[in-house]
Amino acid sequence: MTYDVDVLIVGGGPVGLASAIEARLAGLTATVLEPRDGAVDKACGEGLMPGALPALARLGVDPVGFPLLGVSYRSNRRRVDHLFGDVGEGRGVRRTTLHAALAQRALELGASIEAGRVDSFEQDATGVTVGGMRARYLLGADGLHSSVRRLMGVEKPVRSRGRRFGLRRHFFMEPESDLIEIYWTPAVEAYVTPVGGGVVGISMLGTPGTSFDESLARIPELAARAKGRQPASSLRGAGPFHQETSRRTEGRVMLVGDASGYVDAITGEGIRVGLAQAEAAIEAILRDEPQSYERAWKEKTRDFRMLTAGLVSAATSPLRGLIVPTAATLPRVFGAVVDRLAR
Repeated sequence: MTYDVDVLIVGGGPVGLASAIEARLAGLTATVLEPRDGAVDKACGEGLMPGALPALARLGVDPVGFPLLGVSYRSNRRRVDHLFGDVGEGRGVRRTTLHAALAQRALELGASIEAGRVDSFEQDATGVTVGGMRARYLLGADGLHSSVRRLMGVEKPVRSRGRRFGLRRHFFMEPESDLIEIYWTPAVEAYVTPVGGGVVGISMLGTPGTSFDESLARIPELAARAKGRQPASSLRGAGPFHQETSRRTEGRVMLVGDASGYVDAITGEGIRVGLAQAEAAIEAILRDEPQSYERAWKEKTRDFRMLTAGLVSAATSPLRGLIVPTAATLPRVFGAVVDRLAR
């Protein structure tokens, strides 16, 4: 059987590019299909948790950014700070900077990145065909609104109740601290992440119809810092974040990253989890055992799914107002959860 490529990856975001790098490091040929030109951006908090940095370094990627030493929860003049400590430091990195670093590394290793999208595919026992291209395996890394997931028939309906969306804008201003600041209000969580170069990103996570400016105005401390500061980017949005799949593997097609299912952006370790999925998918391909990826996916996302789902449940319930006070009252428990997700 003749193949055009070993691994065809749909989606050129961070996890898609990481999948291409993993494939090339393993000696496989890889092609990434991405319809967008240039560095791909996304409305997100942009804080790489400590576990993401060695995972990126293993791929030969070290994006520039701002060192982050911990997390700070803040609400109604109460705050609780936790330093990452033994798990290492994180880093605030512009999404476009991360994308550019991953794309450069993928190209250096011999992966190809081509313009294109996938509206259909066919597969049999030996490979997958997309638009005339024949691949041994297909990876769907095409994000929250994955077309590959839909074509696989594994997409679950998005629940209308509890849908949450993200908004993000950067400002030219110096950071107040080397912590990821998370402001909890009755309506939104506001994530403040320094990304280097005198730029700070502010992301809002809330329900449909959330206004960035109105939400910022309801956080006096943060609004005062941003007042008069020039925006360093336009306002971007993303969501809904909660996406469910019935399974992640269908024959020789596998889903990685947000396409494989997503609980919420609330705990900020999406990149780390996505990198682990990319590694597991390529390992399954090397063994020619795609079904093993399903088990690996569940194992590598277990903490993320359980801890994040619990926090989201509290955040979308009458218990929301108790999250920061409880964290302040039980700092060791709060720190243990942060460290577990940061690894």
